[in-house]
Order: sequence, then C-alpha cells, then structure tokens
Amino acid sequence: MRAVRSLLAPLVAAALVTLVAVPAMVAMTAVPAMAQDEPPTPPAQNWSFNGIFGGLDLAAAQRGFQVYSEVCSTCHSMTLLHYRDLEGLGLTDDQIKSVAAAVQVPLGIDDQGNPKIGPGLPASQFRSPFANEQAARAAMNGALPPDLSLIVNAREGGANYVYAILTGFADAPPTFKMMGGMNYNTYFPGHQIAMPQPLHDAQVTFVDASPNRIENEAHDVVTFLYWAANPEAVQRKQVGVRVVLFLVFMTGITYAVKRKVWADAH
Repeated sequence: MRAVRSLLAPLVAAALVTLVAVPAMVAMTAVPAMAQDEPPTPPAQNWSFNGIFGGLDLAAAQRGFQVYSEVCSTCHSMTLLHYRDLEGLGLTDDQIKSVAAAVQVPLGIDDQGNPKIGPGLPASQFRSPFANEQAARAAMNGALPPDLSLIVNAREGGANYVYAILTGFADAPPTFKMMGGMNYNTYFPGHQIAMPQPLHDAQVTFVDASPNRIENEAHDVVTFLYWAANPEAVQRKQVGVRVVLFLVFMTGITYAVKRKVWADAH
C-alpha cells in the first residue's frame, strides 16, 4: 500500500496543480478581453441644468426641439408629451398651434368607424412615426426605436450618456467583427447599435443661426430631452433654494431672539 501511495502522490499533486493553475491562467487572460469590450465612461458635459442652482437654457432647448422634429421624430416617438406642453419652452399659443398643425395626427374615428387623420391641435399627443410596435419593427429591420419621453432619466449616465451615443459613431477597428446591419458606436454597450448615425454637420439649420456641428446639435437635443423628462426640475430647484434661504434666515432670527431673551439670565 505504501508503494502504491508513493506512486500516486506525484500524480495527485500534479492534478491539483493543474486544477488550480489552469483556471487562474484562464481568468488572467479573460479579464483583459472583457475589460476591452467595456465601453468607456461618457465624458461629463457642461449642462445648463447641472447643480442645485442650474437652470434651463431655453434657447438651446428650443433648438433641440427643432432637431427632434426634423431628425429624431422620423423614428422615435415621445408619447408622454402633448404640443401644449411646449409652453414650458417659452413658445406662445400661436407658435404652438402652428407647430401642431404642421403634422398629421390621429383624430379619433368618423361616423363609419374609420380612423381619422388630420392636422394636430395643441391638445394632441406628439405625432408617433409608426402606428404600432409591429410597424416600427417591420420598418427598422426588427429593431424597436425607444420612446424618448424619459430617455434621459431611463439611461445610466443620463444626459452625458445620451450625448455620448449621439456623438460616438465611428468606423469599427479593423479587428472588430461587426454583425450585419449594425453600426459601431464607441459608447454603446458592445459597441454595436442598430441605429445609424442620426446627426451630421449642418443637418439642421437653426432659426437663430446658432452653430450646427454634430456636437452642437447633440447638445441642444439632449437639453430638450432633459426638459421633456424633467419639465418641472428648474422650478423645483428654485423652490428648494428659496426654502434653504428661508431656513437660514429663520435660524439667524431664532438665534438672535434666543440671545435677547436669555441675555439677563447670564
């Protein structure tokens, strides 16, 4: 038995070394490969709405609505918004009526039960580019364009992430294998996205003649999308600041009264 054990001991030891060493080597080689596939963190941008004192750049948000109307709305819906909501961007009643009337939207059904289509009204929901999800997938090669109403809040990284996606299209590295019908994006998980590059330099001519490079268009449309997802954010911040200032003022008054009342007790 001792002879058998002496013969088996080196074999057992070798097997144990193999069981421990091989997975460790695999893990060491797998970590860099996995890390290489991770998209980089979107760089922070300078947004007017950042910070507790941040506001909303209305001019940028209005330009962003123009970008959405002329580019993004051909594929993406915003079902939580109605044209009357554009009052929050500073548009007048006449401007809102004009914007709504420029698109054809569902207007219920007629006396024969057929769906009616006609110019939009201020109370109309933002026009959707497709009648339903099935129609959207059929037109977009199986992909479903997400609704943009809450996109800034729904994605980790918020406004910075959405901006990075819009500006992150590039040619795939030579060693990167692309699937058919996909587009390379630096910041999209997996780097393959079904959406083709939506923005290009000078694609939108702004009414106020603002710069219209891809970066400008992306910055403005993300500002609009932030407002769409957080229409009362600026007002909440203003109320919060006023409450804090009021509490600071009352703290000072309370302390002064306390010193006055207790002055004779010391």
